[in-house]
Amino acid sequence: MANNTLAISISIQASKERVWLRIADWKSQGDWMLQTKVWVTSDKEEGIGTSMAAFTGPFHKYYPHFKSLGLLDLMIVTSWNPPNRCDVEHVGKVLKGTGTFELIEESTDRTRFDWSETIAAPRAIFLLIAPFLYAGVRISLARFARTFT
Repeated sequence: MANNTLAISISIQASKERVWLRIADWKSQGDWMLQTKVWVTSDKEEGIGTSMAAFTGPFHKYYPHFKSLGLLDLMIVTSWNPPNRCDVEHVGKVLKGTGTFELIEESTDRTRFDWSETIAAPRAIFLLIAPFLYAGVRISLARFARTFT
């Protein structure tokens, strides 16, 4: 099993604080993440120890009825430094690894959003899925950026 990293950055026309408030609103992530439904699975809704689930698939709105047609990603927040950085650990049956959201102030009204995932998977399998994962995340981050215009 190898650790495989995928990273994408996007510049957003908004302050770092505004971007953080939206990105850390787990429940609303399904509004901009491509074909994904997100929900908090812990009593705690922010900070270290918060757990959440994200189901991605063509019938994501109907989860769990069509759960065999997608991927359930279970995550736990392991680092929380508003409005700068959040790290999660992927702890599901299929998806294992870590993820990071980091915000860098470019100016008072522009923020760079750095997204990265390190996925534990055989290298050959990762190379097969990476183009689709990259495209899906790139589309999702562009949708997220448009919520500020």
